[in-house]
Amino acid sequence: MPDITLYFLQASRSIRTAWQLEEMGLDYKVEFSERENGKAPQQFKDDSGDALGKFPLLKDGDLTVGESGAIAEYLCEHYDTSNKLLPKDSATRVKCQRWIHASEATYALHALAILYTRWFGADNPSAAEKIEQGMSVNVCKDMDFLENELAKSGDKFLVGDSVTVADCMMLFSAQFILARQLGVQGKKWEKINQWIKDCENTESYKRAVEKTGHAL
Repeated sequence: MPDITLYFLQASRSIRTAWQLEEMGLDYKVEFSERENGKAPQQFKDDSGDALGKFPLLKDGDLTVGESGAIAEYLCEHYDTSNKLLPKDSATRVKCQRWIHASEATYALHALAILYTRWFGADNPSAAEKIEQGMSVNVCKDMDFLENELAKSGDKFLVGDSVTVADCMMLFSAQFILARQLGVQGKKWEKINQWIKDCENTESYKRAVEKTGHAL
């Protein structure tokens, strides 16, 4: 049996890993921390033993894996023996891999640029608002793409009618954008909202939230 520990920071990408672990039926321990002034406490960073101090962080025996996307791929490669979350056939596999990387390199990247503008532009709100309006174009384009992909496929989840690693990675990005209203310009996305509900209603996601205490 694997000896897996998940270092879980509240209101973070850590829920991605917890959901994937639950979906895979793997046993794991949780080292949990609330935030202090919006950040990970220094003691929690020190306890994790990782110099970068970012979360989620996964320890599997003596091996440490950082970055949620790398963790997702590691778990699939080593423990998804039935290829449930990352299917073998090339066409489906590359779709999943695209969402794994888009969750950070596109969706989080564009959304966080707006969040940082709000944080660091507070002393000049008119300029910050103008910058946010300009950057919102990217977020709306990203969300429109997600909406259209869901509509085009007609599937319940991102890549088919069962959860894949694509959902495990993308859900937090979409939730975060909508919860913080990052660049959405008041727009609504019906398919995305339904997909979020379907993901949140899976038993594996409910178990992940219950075990970790996750709250966005």
